[in-house]
Amino acid sequence: MTHPSKDIKESLGTELRGKVIVLCITGSVAAVQCPEIARKLMRHGAEVYAVFSDAAQTIIHPYLMEWSTGNPVVTELTGKIEHVALAGNHSYKADLVLVAPATANTISKIAMAIDDTPVTSTVTTAFGAGVPIMIVPAMHASMYNHPILKENIQKLESIDVEFVGPRLEEGKAKIATPDEIIHSIIRKLGAKQDLAKVKVLVTAGPTIEYLDPVRILTNRSSGRMGVEIARAAWNRGADVTLVFGRGSVPPPDEVSVIHAETGQEMYDSVVSELKSKEYRVVIAAAAVADWTPKTPKREKVATRKTATLSIQLRPTKKIVDKVKEIRQETFLVLFKAEHGVSNDELIDRAYQRLQTANADLIVANDVGRPEVGFEALTNELFIIDKEKNVVHIQLTSKQEAAQRLLDIIVSKLP
Repeated sequence: MTHPSKDIKESLGTELRGKVIVLCITGSVAAVQCPEIARKLMRHGAEVYAVFSDAAQTIIHPYLMEWSTGNPVVTELTGKIEHVALAGNHSYKADLVLVAPATANTISKIAMAIDDTPVTSTVTTAFGAGVPIMIVPAMHASMYNHPILKENIQKLESIDVEFVGPRLEEGKAKIATPDEIIHSIIRKLGAKQDLAKVKVLVTAGPTIEYLDPVRILTNRSSGRMGVEIARAAWNRGADVTLVFGRGSVPPPDEVSVIHAETGQEMYDSVVSELKSKEYRVVIAAAAVADWTPKTPKREKVATRKTATLSIQLRPTKKIVDKVKEIRQETFLVLFKAEHGVSNDELIDRAYQRLQTANADLIVANDVGRPEVGFEALTNELFIIDKEKNVVHIQLTSKQEAAQRLLDIIVSKLP
C-alpha cells in the first residue's frame, strides 16, 4: 500500500517525475528544514529517501523524515548494505545524492574519503557509481571561512560536486532556502536545457508613479507571471536578468535582479542592460504604468473634505518600443492585458500591438476573467506570432503557463 504522505507528489509540477533523490542529513540545526525540502521535492515528482548521520538524529527524529518522505529511513548501515542499495552502481541507483545540511565536519570528511557515518559512506558510494552529488553547507561563518575547509570545497568542486549556497547572514553561513535548493535540483535533473547560456531579460511586476511623496498610481499586478518565467528560463539553463517592479511575490534567488520602482526607472534599467549585454531574448511581462503625473507634487497634498484635486497626466515611455531599436536581432515577447473583451477582440488588439512594437510574439490575457492574471495563481494566455497564428493556453498555474510559453519561444528562436 502506498504511504499516505505520498499523496502530494507532483502537486506543484512534474519536473522530477521518476527521479530518486537521497537526502543525506547531518548534525546542523538547519536539519529542521529537511522535512520541507523533502516535501517540496516530492511535490515536483521526486521519490526521496533520507539518510541520517548520528549527530543528525539529535536534531530531528528519523520518524519525522519517514513521515515526510513516505519511505524507510537509514540511520545505520546493516547487512542490507543500505548505502549500496541507494547509491551503488546498479540499474536502480539514485539520480542524485543531496547532502543538506552539510556541516564543516562532513564536507571535510567527504573531501578526504572518510566513511564513518551512513552519510559519508553513501556519498563515497555515489562517487564510485557516478551518481551526481550536491552539497548544501550550513554552519557558523567562522567555520565556513576556515582556509582548509575552503580548500576542501574547491577540491570537491573540481571533481564536479555542486554546492548550493550558503547565505552569509548574521555571522552564519546559513543553509540555502528550500526553493533555491529545489530549483537547483530541477535545473540539474529535471529541466530541459534548451536555453543553456542564452541571455534572457525579463521584466515583471507593477511600476508606481508618484502623485506626491506619499501617494502613488499603480495597478494590481503581483509580478508572479514574470517571476515564474524568469525562474523557468533559469531552470532551462538561461543566464537570466529580472528587472522587477513593486511585485508582491519574492523574485527568484537564482537570477540576477534589478529593482525598479517607476516606469522611468524600469525604462532606464532595460535600456542600460540592452546596451551593455547581448540579450537574445527579452520577455516584457511587467505591468508598466501607462500614465504618470505631468508635474508630481513635491509636498504631500493637503487633505480637505470639500476641495477637489485635478492632476494632469502624461504618457510614460514605452519600454518595448525601444528594444528592437537598440538590438534588432533580439527575440522580443510582449504581454498585453485587457479587461472584459471577447477572445477575438483580445487577439486583434494584441496583434496590433505586436506590429507596432515589431515584436516576435505577444502574450494576451483578459484580467477581468475569474482566476486570470493580476493577483491570481493561475492564468489563461493567448500567444500570437507575426503571422497571427494563435496558441491558446487554457487556465493553468502560472508555473505551467511559463513553461509552455518558453516551449513556444524556444521553437521559434532563429
